[in-house]
Amino acid sequence: MDNEEKKTVDESWKESVEKEKSARPQEKPFVPPQADFTIFVTSLALQASIALGEVANPVTGKKEANLSQAKFLIDTLAMIQEKTSGNLNEDEGRLLEGALYELRLQYVEKNK
Repeated sequence: MDNEEKKTVDESWKESVEKEKSARPQEKPFVPPQADFTIFVTSLALQASIALGEVANPVTGKKEANLSQAKFLIDTLAMIQEKTSGNLNEDEGRLLEGALYELRLQYVEKNK
């Protein structure tokens, strides 16, 4: 007599998993935007606006001013303007100039 028992493997769970997968809508993976000058300048300007307390901090949900950080970001944008002088197209130049103008006005107002 054979002492080994025959084992049966229930593989029906595989089918139920496949059914669940197909029933769920497929989530699209996050695809970051293509890096370009406009997004770069806009993101720095947004960070400066947050540091000026003009925009709520996305982490805390509160408007919190940090003027030293705001000054650093404004100075960084000014440095970028200086270093890219003559290399920007018209739209990029206007964007950078406009952002700096607005941020400097806000900074001066906060320092009064």
